[in-house]
Amino acid sequence: RVTFQVGKSWDGYYSCDDVLAQTSKAMDLLMKHYPDYNHLFVFDNAPTHLKCADDALSAHNMPKGIQGWGVDVTMKDDAGKVMYGPNGKPLKTKVQMANGRLSNGTPELLYFPDGHQHTGKFKGMAQILKEHRFTDVHTLKAQCKDFKCKEGATNCCYHQILFNQPYFVNIPSLLQTHCSSHGFGCLILPKFHCELNFIEQCWGFAKCIYHEYPPSSKILVMEENIHKALDSIPLESIQHFANLSSHFIDAYHKGLNGKQAARTAKKYCGHHILPKSILKELDEQHIV
Repeated sequence: RVTFQVGKSWDGYYSCDDVLAQTSKAMDLLMKHYPDYNHLFVFDNAPTHLKCADDALSAHNMPKGIQGWGVDVTMKDDAGKVMYGPNGKPLKTKVQMANGRLSNGTPELLYFPDGHQHTGKFKGMAQILKEHRFTDVHTLKAQCKDFKCKEGATNCCYHQILFNQPYFVNIPSLLQTHCSSHGFGCLILPKFHCELNFIEQCWGFAKCIYHEYPPSSKILVMEENIHKALDSIPLESIQHFANLSSHFIDAYHKGLNGKQAARTAKKYCGHHILPKSILKELDEQHIV
């Protein structure tokens, strides 16, 4: 567990690097106490959990033609802390984007190699698409106006075409890469679905307990109350929250809507899965 006082004048902000460090500690504990098990980490859908490598492949902001273009990366000191300029803003530097992949799986250089007349420069989206045998896109624009492509469009502009290429889709986050490289599974929960997120339900339980403590403005007292509230969550409740989320997932898989899923999850709370006849049962009860 990490106690973190958020703020520029305090401990800063909890970054992806902090998440990776905390995950590494959790891995060490699991391997020490449960070395014979397969482990799966489950995370909230938070920006720090979704962050990809600084040079990760992305069509965003790619220029159409040949340029000395690179990815803006926040500069860090030897201790891994963000470096700030006189204006208080993080300092930036440019790095080359990671290689892509051709249709046969071989790496694709996005920058011209040594010996080329444009050595070190970015090839541009036009050249990249040409290497992927897109020969009928020379009349397209780099991107649609205000980056607002028509719904369902896949070949309206250079950016949209690249966005839909397999090697640009499902780029693993740093957290996913970190877990898989150490032999651990990693699951990041979907956004906007608290019913599928038992982590949020655990937080809600702890917050409810915390609000029962006497109010205090003392940092040490607040930290102590936070730890007590988190420790107060019974293991049985955590298991109950996880089972409840599983019921919702099973309900959605069976084609139920939100109202139906909530009703059946409550009714069959003691079951591992919902009965196969659940849709027929709901129809007979006229629950839509």
